[in-house]
Amino acid sequence: MKHTELDQTEKRKNEHIDICLTEEVEGKELKTGLERYRFKHNPLPEIDYKEVDLSTTFLHKKVKTPFLISSMTGGTERAWQINKRLAKAAEAHGWTLGVGSMRAAIQESRSVYSFDVRKHAPSIPVLANIGAVQLNYGFTIDECKKAIHLIEADALILHLNPLQEVFQPEGDTNFKDLLAKIQQVAEAIEVPLGIKEVGMGIDAKSAQRLVNAGAHFIDVAGAGGTSWVQVESHRSHQTMRRQAAEAFDGWGNPTSECLIDVRKQLPDVPLVASGGLKNGVDAAKSIALGADMAGFGRALLENAVDDSEQALSDQLARIEFELQTAMFGIGASSISTLKYTRALRQK
Repeated sequence: MKHTELDQTEKRKNEHIDICLTEEVEGKELKTGLERYRFKHNPLPEIDYKEVDLSTTFLHKKVKTPFLISSMTGGTERAWQINKRLAKAAEAHGWTLGVGSMRAAIQESRSVYSFDVRKHAPSIPVLANIGAVQLNYGFTIDECKKAIHLIEADALILHLNPLQEVFQPEGDTNFKDLLAKIQQVAEAIEVPLGIKEVGMGIDAKSAQRLVNAGAHFIDVAGAGGTSWVQVESHRSHQTMRRQAAEAFDGWGNPTSECLIDVRKQLPDVPLVASGGLKNGVDAAKSIALGADMAGFGRALLENAVDDSEQALSDQLARIEFELQTAMFGIGASSISTLKYTRALRQK
């Protein structure tokens, strides 16, 4: 990657952070669907609150919580500070950690340090991340293996973001014949392969095709949270694209619908719920709808930018407290019990 291209990438990454912090980038017409569900309260749970256990298994590892810090950023000094705080907090609380797109680190060594989270997170699962579309722009299996090696990752995520790429001024929009290349990656790497969207959701049919191609787990990353169409529209200098973004304000598959549909289609595949989750009750609803893990992204960003690591730690502790309390409120003492609860009702 030429230095001018790298500088442009760094500029884009910093703009993404600023826009996510300062602009309204959630779709106004579309919610996650989780708001349409409530738990039936159990006034006699018959369990000890202190014994409510949040631990579970992910990627064949025992983890303290069913929480994932979703892939967000990397590639700049500012992003490194964010990733470092996220890694420290994730390690302390037992959350799984995903990093942002590693394209810059793979193409230019000067960006590698911004993804070097393993030294701050030695025991938790760490997920490498590449845009799947890069497989049509020169990336090969070797680049995928390099991403895994650079951060000693426990898994590789290939993210799908077709609409973001269309609205991104410098976007890569050739998604032709990607499934066959995804299968080649799945067969060649030595760690599990995960597939995620970036906020428009993965439907059951697509999830089935991806699992048939070798995907080990699916992160639905549904609509109702951050819209990357809206993020990119704030970066665009083209009036037409900014206006067109308004037409896609309600676009996407809501998180709750993705969970229900994918779990029905794929009853045994590890499933991550992300896309608009704000608190531990959202996480509890997601797990009750079929998820194994609950992912949080932009909801954590403001505290991750803050120089005070305590604020981020407090936020993670609050989300854990909310999940534990929700489980207590329905009499579920374990994550497996929560997954099969009948206490979740549509409003």
